[in-house]
Amino acid sequence: MRIDKFLKVSRILKRRSLGKEACDSSRVVVNGKPAKPSHRLSIGDVVEITFGAGILKFKVVNLKETVKKEDAPTLYEIIEG
Repeated sequence: MRIDKFLKVSRILKRRSLGKEACDSSRVVVNGKPAKPSHRLSIGDVVEITFGAGILKFKVVNLKETVKKEDAPTLYEIIEG
C-alpha cells in the first residue's frame, strides 16, 4: 500500500492530499529514509512524521484498503509521539 493512502486509511492524516504534501516536503521518513507519496509500505516498517508541534513515530502492524473509524488504530503501533 502507498504511504499516502495508508496515512489516510489509518486516519493519521485527514486527507490523502495531506499525505502527499507531507511526503513532498520531506516530513515523512520510512525506515530512516525520506519517502515519496508512492512509497510502498510493508508490515513492520517504521514511519516518522514531523508535524509543526512534534514528531509521531509508529510501526505498521497491518495493511488494509479500508477500515472503520474505530478500527483504524489497529493498523499501527505508536512508538513515540
